[in-house]
Amino acid sequence: MKNLTFLLLGALVIAACQSPQEEEKVIEKVIEKKITNMDKALRHVVLFKFKDEASEEDVKKVEEAFMALPSKIKEIQSIEWGTNNSPEGLDQGFTHCFFLTFASEEDRAVYLPHPDHKAFGAVLGPHLDKVLVVDYWAKN
Repeated sequence: MKNLTFLLLGALVIAACQSPQEEEKVIEKVIEKKITNMDKALRHVVLFKFKDEASEEDVKKVEEAFMALPSKIKEIQSIEWGTNNSPEGLDQGFTHCFFLTFASEEDRAVYLPHPDHKAFGAVLGPHLDKVLVVDYWAKN
């Protein structure tokens, strides 16, 4: 019995000394200037449908240009985006969703005609088929 105890203890020590398997590293990038109280958040949702002839490189340039806006327009409180992966088939060709948060309608009013927003429109325009915009005040 004593030998069995030492054998089990030895096996545990050997197992503990082995190097752990490499863990998959997940890198997340969240662009958020500050946490906004949900009941005081003005959401600005923008959906893009690109022209059939828009290349992957063209779309990538649009994505990068949109994601650069928060560093240029201080009124943008937060931004997130993604591409459609709904299995429902109701997207009507819209592939990209950008979700911006503003603290007030005044901040949104600064953003809309802002020169950097207009410059983004120049990058987007040649590749855009349709755009859909919905703004709302978040409710809990």
